[in-house]
Amino acid sequence: KKGLLELAHGGTLFLDEIGDMTPVLQAKMLRVLEERRFRRVGGTRDIAVDIRVVAATNRDLRGAVEQGTFRKDLYYRLQVVTITIPPLRERREDFSRDFKKSPPRLSPAAEALLVASPWPGNVRELRNVIERAIILEDSGEITPAELPPEIATGSATGRREATLLRLPAAGVVLEEVERELVRQALDATHGNQTQAARLLGLTRDELRYRAKKFDLGHGSPEGGDRER
Repeated sequence: KKGLLELAHGGTLFLDEIGDMTPVLQAKMLRVLEERRFRRVGGTRDIAVDIRVVAATNRDLRGAVEQGTFRKDLYYRLQVVTITIPPLRERREDFSRDFKKSPPRLSPAAEALLVASPWPGNVRELRNVIERAIILEDSGEITPAELPPEIATGSATGRREATLLRLPAAGVVLEEVERELVRQALDATHGNQTQAARLLGLTRDELRYRAKKFDLGHGSPEGGDRER
């Protein structure tokens, strides 16, 4: 029976996740692209096709070529025109368009929580979270209140999985690393010590102690301007 290649004759064949293609299938696809011919499974004659191929991947194909897991000749055959899709943070309006709403702002506290999440469900989970937030928000800004509880509370386990650090060969000064993390958490939450503490897996009192220890200022426990 006719397969996708034959059915796509005169049109476009879209190959999703091309980076996951097995070596055997890579060789077959290269032949199709080079010769514009193929054989059906069990067939005895070549069938000519005129197709345009669009391939997509979330992998670093150049790196895969260097590692020997993706054929170099197929990589360069596919790389005629490359289109890089911007990350979600650069096209938030895509979500809002579906709901006929103006793109909401993402508060610093909510953004910090989203960045810290390990996203075990990958982009599908992120899409669902953002859709939920757009539905719930009514002020033009997404805050932690519109995020699912497991993200809004900043799961410490998830953060540890997502931010595993490796010790540099030259070593580090642990106190300087701790100070920098506390500073980043306070900056990301505009001095909100409650939110900053959640990002670091600390209690508010533990965060306040470290902020004072490192002379990083004393923000309001629930937000607002830092004390002067």
